[in-house]
Amino acid sequence: MKKLPILLITSIMAMSIGTVIVFSAGDADSEDSEIFRGKLPAGYRDWKLISVAHEEGNLNDLRAILGNDIAIQAYRQGQLPFPDGAIIARLAWNYVPSEENNKVFGRTQSFVAGPPTNVQFMVKDTKRYASMGGWGFAQFNDGKPANIVVNDCFSCHVPVKDRDFIFTRYAP
Repeated sequence: MKKLPILLITSIMAMSIGTVIVFSAGDADSEDSEIFRGKLPAGYRDWKLISVAHEEGNLNDLRAILGNDIAIQAYRQGQLPFPDGAIIARLAWNYVPSEENNKVFGRTQSFVAGPPTNVQFMVKDTKRYASMGGWGFAQFNDGKPANIVVNDCFSCHVPVKDRDFIFTRYAP
């Protein structure tokens, strides 16, 4: 009779450990985990558009700001702070004139995305990145990790703390 409770307890413990392993493995394959393992998340280029931007000055680039489903839902609902799991991607290209388009217009007026400069990500995880307002930052150049968990990024986002450290507003 003593064997039955021991078997029951052992079975419950094994199932619990198995569940933890499954959840841990699931986390390892999540988009944010890919980013911080130095990989671009599969399909991030298919995320929905949040907005576009043109930066002048030293950067002089064009940017597309994309969000995963969690980020898009938060933007659409005006939810602040963003929920954990939200990921915002910023894709940047050099800003160059389009000779082909300008020939049609007869003057220089058309600019397009040229060579890519980098891709940056903001990942919301209030526990892991508590010291950076709940956001982790990563940058990739030519598809390779350049900076992972970049503290320098956070300091630039502090002025927009009241918008959960996000510069980009949703452009429906």
